[in-house]
Amino acid sequence: MSETAAPPPAAKPPLPPGTQVMPLSEALEKLARLEQDGKLAEADDLARRMLAAMPEHPHILHLAGIVSYRLGRLDEAIERMETAQEIAPNVALYPRNMCEVYRGAGRLEEAVKAGRRAVELAPQDSRALFNLALIHYERLELEESVQAAEAAIALDPDYPEAHFEKAEALLLAGRLKEGWESYEWRFKLKQAEGMLPKTDKPQWDGTPLPPGRLLVIGDQGFGDCIQFGRLIPWVASVCPRPVLACSGDLVPILRQLPGIGKIVTRWEDTGEFDAYIPLSGLPRLYGLTTENIPPAGYLAPPEALVRAWGEKLDRLTPRGKKRIGLVWAGRPTHKNDKKRTLKLAQFAPLFARDDVVVLTVQKGDQIAQVGGYYGRAPLVNLGPEISDFIDTMAILKNIDRLVTIDTSVAHVAGAIGAPASLVLPKAPDWRWLLGREDSPWYPSLKLYRQTTAYEWAGVIERVVAEL
Repeated sequence: MSETAAPPPAAKPPLPPGTQVMPLSEALEKLARLEQDGKLAEADDLARRMLAAMPEHPHILHLAGIVSYRLGRLDEAIERMETAQEIAPNVALYPRNMCEVYRGAGRLEEAVKAGRRAVELAPQDSRALFNLALIHYERLELEESVQAAEAAIALDPDYPEAHFEKAEALLLAGRLKEGWESYEWRFKLKQAEGMLPKTDKPQWDGTPLPPGRLLVIGDQGFGDCIQFGRLIPWVASVCPRPVLACSGDLVPILRQLPGIGKIVTRWEDTGEFDAYIPLSGLPRLYGLTTENIPPAGYLAPPEALVRAWGEKLDRLTPRGKKRIGLVWAGRPTHKNDKKRTLKLAQFAPLFARDDVVVLTVQKGDQIAQVGGYYGRAPLVNLGPEISDFIDTMAILKNIDRLVTIDTSVAHVAGAIGAPASLVLPKAPDWRWLLGREDSPWYPSLKLYRQTTAYEWAGVIERVVAEL
């Protein structure tokens, strides 16, 4: 920064009589509270007014940058937060939060530098260590991620996010038995509220119970429930006819699993039970490793529905072309959706093929992207005609291959043994492990991984070249 004297501030017009000026500390507190409460439009307006009055105040710049980040104005957020850090280079909070913003921008080298700087400035800050664990995970530095998470836990033993991050790093590294133990902390995360029933009954410890006295809970996303559902027959062999509580969307497929007593979609319908277990808690009790995963093929659509969809696709698609199913977007509320969801247009190499017909198996608002489709390959939009996961299963039985992001349809394909190409971010969800093109969970899937974070072009080209 220049050592020359700053010019005197411009004269300000007098305020109207009776105008009250909010003290700076009160304004900063209000700005932080608005951001934390999700009142981003109000926070943005206040931040702009504060910056107009004090454009080089580091904490105003920092908080305004956080608001910009949450509003999706990434370049503006980074510019503001970097300026704050330049003005006040020894405030640990600034690189701590910059670590997370850089991570969200895919600037992983800058993120890890910021994370290390935050820990250097505040070695007793468990949140700084947690952010460093997150960025090490993104960089696939899994041992470093575990170490940073453990350091955060040493400072704050009841820090659920740090325990869960440790779990994900261990699981991604293939250290499943260790990972399942830390994975138990997931229900202490804020977003897990309401996933379990309000009860004084214990969590099941794996010992036998009388018929119908165990409650099994489909506690996480659709994909997780499909993946862990394969363990329900084992549960039923220990505790006959368990009650399964799950989302109504999952009922048509999970009812296929043998041994279930009844399925409910509301807590009040569970009846009396002696113990409960989340589906995602079964791998720990089972002692699941990559060597003893129960085989896929545990789900299947009804043959009559497979035939009906086969006849429909015969009418809708030209003969002599490969039928390629496509899913390009996931649920926007998923914590990692930004890393996994693509735009339809990013599959242009697929659309340029003249030997395929593309069948969208996409659900939700992202189907609207089909309206702007342009390509050599015919495209048939099946989304509006898919009623449930059973329809999806039947479609997958009538196509040559599915191309999909990491979403529930990938699990559906794997569970029924349908061939699929799964495109993954550089730092994938833990279940896809590292450095392999196959999945021990689903042998019919082939995995295609990013080599550079947030860069999909090469991944899509590899998928299309191997169709």
